[in-house]
Amino acid sequence: MPSNMLWNILAALGAVHLAAGHTLFTNFYLNGVDQGNGTCVRMPMTPSSATFPINNLLGVEIACGYNGENGVARVCPANAGSTITFEWRAIPDDGSAESIDVSHKGPCAVYLKNVDSAINDTAIGDGWFKIWDDGYDQTAGKWCTEKLRDNNGHMSVQLPSSIEGGSYLVRPELLALHQADKTPSNPQFYVGCAQLFINSTGTSKPSSTVAIPGYVQPGSPPVHFDIWTTPLALPYPLPGPVVANLTSSSSGKDSTQPLPLVQTEGLPPANCIISNANWCGTELTPYTTAAGCANATTACWAQARACYAAAPPTGDWGCRAWEAKCDGVQAQCQQARDAAVQGPPGYMHDLQPAAVTLSPVPAPSPTTVLAENVEGASEDQGKLAASASAVWASISGGGAGAPAQTSVAGSSTAGTAAPVSTGGGSTGGVKISLDGSCGGNLGQTCQGSVMGNCCSVHGYCGSSEDYCGEGCQAGFGSCDANAGAQMSKRVRRMLKRHEKRGQKHV
Repeated sequence: MPSNMLWNILAALGAVHLAAGHTLFTNFYLNGVDQGNGTCVRMPMTPSSATFPINNLLGVEIACGYNGENGVARVCPANAGSTITFEWRAIPDDGSAESIDVSHKGPCAVYLKNVDSAINDTAIGDGWFKIWDDGYDQTAGKWCTEKLRDNNGHMSVQLPSSIEGGSYLVRPELLALHQADKTPSNPQFYVGCAQLFINSTGTSKPSSTVAIPGYVQPGSPPVHFDIWTTPLALPYPLPGPVVANLTSSSSGKDSTQPLPLVQTEGLPPANCIISNANWCGTELTPYTTAAGCANATTACWAQARACYAAAPPTGDWGCRAWEAKCDGVQAQCQQARDAAVQGPPGYMHDLQPAAVTLSPVPAPSPTTVLAENVEGASEDQGKLAASASAVWASISGGGAGAPAQTSVAGSSTAGTAAPVSTGGGSTGGVKISLDGSCGGNLGQTCQGSVMGNCCSVHGYCGSSEDYCGEGCQAGFGSCDANAGAQMSKRVRRMLKRHEKRGQKHV
């Protein structure tokens, strides 16, 4: 009979790292309904090191974390337009503990990758596109990770409503900058991946994608930013590409809609009566004899052993519930001895507890800035910002949690993706920035950079008014005076108030 002793020891070792303030993406909710601890989530399998940060920006582990190239058995179905809420924990099997230490300050982001198989794809390489990011909120004076702490380790974003259906990997990302100013610099990434099948009749795809690893370079401004200096050298240049612009190839000439794809992988077996992360306990074969009962006991304990062996750092509650079922079957066999017996007890009884539901159901963060356009339609709405911190600030007033989604200039979109630059590229003889830095001292232009086309007064590439407005270095990219023309009136009033207080935005 399996023992919980080894697991308890490993779990205790994992708890030691709470003092270090590390964290792990453990589970997620769809429209407020928990999909289960570790269910459909790729994560490290060693409890004692599961929350460790990723320091090698060029290693394969930056894609989906340690062990992240290995898929899990389950793929969770989600509808396009659903709100997905990611949960982060400092202790993987304890949702009541803090999510991340207060010293671990930095930005957050969410990426998607369309794949042929959510289970078999390694996640490594090209195909990733960003659907959300948040950096430093100048109004609230908080980093995204601080908002995450305030919101009990949750961050909510909306899956694109017009996205093409199919298999996807979704990748939440945190970056802790508390040691980024050290020599050598030590930025700490926390990432993970969930396996989704997005049900959608949409046809939109990203206009450009990036490779992971490769989307962030060691020593670049976003990962070498000093969060301890006063005042901060704002705006903070967010790591990775700008939020993707989704476009549809539909021209209106052909009204025929493609048939939506149907999920064929990662579904639980029909006779699954309890699960633990990505393991399913399937009901035992019915029996009417003592020999059949003995066979069922053997099969039951075999499944129990498989459950404990597959249990991730988020825990083994389902395994223990299945173990109790095995105890019942074994007790029935002992009582029956050679007599006729009918079982198993509680045949096809669902042992899975009711799913946890967040109340109220989280609204997607208003910092979602995904631009979704139909080809040929106006794309002027995409001029707002690569970072949506100002939008969050204008709506939430710096409050914690995930306030209701609010449109910006008639749309929740902001930020068309700049074209992806390639190594050695240049514009007019000036090298295109690959690391987000720009300006006269470096001789690098932002025109064509994945970070954005504007070079700010502090020498960072971006695409918001912070980068393209006052102080923008026109010789090293675009300086569109209308970059913030689509900004909502509330945001503009907020900026004016800050200007009166003598605060600079670039």
